[in-house]
Amino acid sequence: MAESPPPVAVYYEHPDWFRPLFAELDKRGTPYVKLDAARHRFDPGARGEPFALLFNRMSASSYLRGHGNAVFYTRHYLRHLESLGVRVVNGSRAFDFETSKALQLSLFASLGVEYPPTRVVNSLEEVREAARELNFPLVVKPNIGGRGAGIVRFEGADDLEYALRAGLVELGIDSTALVQEYIQAAGGHIVRVETLAGKFLYAMKVATSGENFNLCPAEICDVERAAEMQGISAVGEVCLADAPKAGLKVERYEPPAEIVEQVERIAAEAGLDIGGVEYLIDGRDGRPRFYDINALSNFVADAVRVVGFDPHARLVDYLEEEVRRCATATGFRSSAAG
Repeated sequence: MAESPPPVAVYYEHPDWFRPLFAELDKRGTPYVKLDAARHRFDPGARGEPFALLFNRMSASSYLRGHGNAVFYTRHYLRHLESLGVRVVNGSRAFDFETSKALQLSLFASLGVEYPPTRVVNSLEEVREAARELNFPLVVKPNIGGRGAGIVRFEGADDLEYALRAGLVELGIDSTALVQEYIQAAGGHIVRVETLAGKFLYAMKVATSGENFNLCPAEICDVERAAEMQGISAVGEVCLADAPKAGLKVERYEPPAEIVEQVERIAAEAGLDIGGVEYLIDGRDGRPRFYDINALSNFVADAVRVVGFDPHARLVDYLEEEVRRCATATGFRSSAAG
């Protein structure tokens, strides 16, 4: 009798974002287990795990839901698994980039990819000094963010000075922030390019007024925005900028070949098995500026209508193939075949 394959472990923190993934796994009968990243433990002396691979779906924005402990814990857990040879989809390298906007910009710079002029700071005093080296308007972004959380826009030096004196600027949970020139997106939209297995999957335009920094196009984000419009406190919906009272307009987009090539280079260098890369066209000079790598990028809501196929089906295809790659003639092993 053939031995049943070990399950895929889905390591996650948000209670709702991954329902479509679980539904696709259930539909296929693919064995899987759920691991709650906010309440987890591991034995550093363990020499193996009871799953075929671990799919890391940990969110950098978990601190908005009272789970900031999981951000730093996850770094230790992923490295422990990798030290054992366990195949981790979106492993420690990808998670390092997911949880550091500073690292993301350093990667862009190393690849010759253009990005908004930025300074990285570790104190409020340095926010003021960094602003003197840049042009207004500026945004201050926590290094560990997610879904636009904590991003504040300043039109001029007086606005920034007032906010600093009033204690309205926060550096985030790792006391690190980006001071960055705000760039008005040409055409009023940004572009999110989604990748799978390091390759282009699809891209979409997401309309933005420039006032709301939460540009999540996934279904659960639509639910949260609707709740916010009704005055209901929504899970994860924390944005210091004024949010528009309308939903986001999202449409499929075919980026130029050179953009696709740049995105795939970024994904490769970031160790990104699955995730999104975002850029905009600078309204001042028409040049693309990359600004975000999102290892936890959620697929667009109503994907079949918007992009023409179900990306969750392709994601599960990929996970099942990775499980097969971890197999040998005598059973399953912990690391993927080369």
